[in-house]
Amino acid sequence: MLIARAPVRVSFFGGGTDLPDYYLQHGGAVLSTTIDKYVYVILGVSERDDLQITSSDYRTFYRHAPGEPLLWDGDLSLPKAVLHHFGISHGLTIFLAAEVPPGTGLGSSGSVTVALVKAISTACGQRLGPREVAELACEVEIGKLGKPIGKQDQYAAAFGGLNWLTFAADGVQVERLPVPDATLDRLRANLVLAFIGAAHDSAQILAEQSRASREGDRTVTDALRGVHELALEARGHLLAGDLDRFGALLDLAWQHKRHFARGVTNEQIERCYELARRHGALGGKIAGAGGGGFLMLYCPEGAAGRVRAALEAEGLRCLDYHFEADGARVLFNAGLRLRDGGTAIG
Repeated sequence: MLIARAPVRVSFFGGGTDLPDYYLQHGGAVLSTTIDKYVYVILGVSERDDLQITSSDYRTFYRHAPGEPLLWDGDLSLPKAVLHHFGISHGLTIFLAAEVPPGTGLGSSGSVTVALVKAISTACGQRLGPREVAELACEVEIGKLGKPIGKQDQYAAAFGGLNWLTFAADGVQVERLPVPDATLDRLRANLVLAFIGAAHDSAQILAEQSRASREGDRTVTDALRGVHELALEARGHLLAGDLDRFGALLDLAWQHKRHFARGVTNEQIERCYELARRHGALGGKIAGAGGGGFLMLYCPEGAAGRVRAALEAEGLRCLDYHFEADGARVLFNAGLRLRDGGTAIG
């Protein structure tokens, strides 16, 4: 047996500028951190020598008979695509589970891919570093599966921690920001993550945003340029420990994000956001592409409790969490080895 995990992330500023249709023309930057909510991958040996994949989150099971071609379509296409990359088609069981539901805007799909790459590459005897894990995860999701997404989620999950990620034609750069623990503790205490409950169709929203960037839609490109500039400003405030100015910029970024694509916001999101603002929140945003999931709100000292209580009175559920400094890792390996498309105990 082998157990690996990867954390999910909270993206503060710059989300959307990591899409190639934008950053290949203008460059992109994202400020994000991982939190202590994880995606887990458990590998085991199949006694029947077939391939079995189980997802607890989607309540889905797949069985692949030995000798048949492995296609990465239909249900569980993501783990199938990772397995195809490594040439694994039989002799293995995979169990997938996450501490947050899919479609919540915390980058869980990228974390699943990263955890799978980490687990299977380790079982194959490959020692991949965080960058290699992240790039391979991007290759699977963007190249193999054709998802209209960026690279921030995979890099966040692979590296872990509070990072400044920059995107350009020559690659992705990762800078771990030297923010003191005391500042991070204050930041976490002032942030509220409230689950609205409606899963979002991020692929549709991101596809529309990418198309608009590609076609030079002025409204969308101006909005993306705006959040890019705010990300740079927010980075400076965070490094200086000026958290209230950091939080207030979230409101300005949210005004820009509304223009990325249809479906980013809706009546419920707007109502809950304004409710939080009335109870003291300085700014916030819907996590991920939008349309639902977690509403992230920054509150000045002493206001987080009021905001949390107001949102919970509306039926939202607030997440308890801590920041996570580590990225994808193998937690346990009892000698599972993969070779020649099959498994063996070594």
